Amino acid sequence: QVQLVESGGGLVQPGGSLRLSCAASGINLDYYGIGWFRQAPGKEREGVSCIRSSDGSAYYADSVKGRFTISRDNAKNTVYLQMNNLKPEDTAVYYCAAGKGVLFGWSPNEYDYWGQGTQVTVSS
Repeated sequence: QVQLVESGGGLVQPGGSLRLSCAASGINLDYYGIGWFRQAPGKEREGVSCIRSSDGSAYYADSVKGRFTISRDNAKNTVYLQMNNLKPEDTAVYYCAAGKGVLFGWSPNEYDYWGQGTQVTVSS
């Protein structure tokens, strides 16, 4: 049974930092593309960052470029999203996802497995 379990969310003040973790079981993330998505109330799920299967490179949405960093620890079968200089508009539920054939990384349809989500709230 495949599971992706996110952790690390919480309440942080504007300008603060959080590191989200996504631990996988039942699959080897070495062979998967990875995506971080977020969904704010009343909005569609949007891609934040991804590591594509096609080239193994990291990509970022313009709204988080320079502030967020995606990384992976293959030994721990875990993916991270380091979020710095957080803004109130970053408030959302954050999801990690894994897919075998992630070509572009921005569509939820490219992913096979999803975590349950972790809440990130940026507020003073």
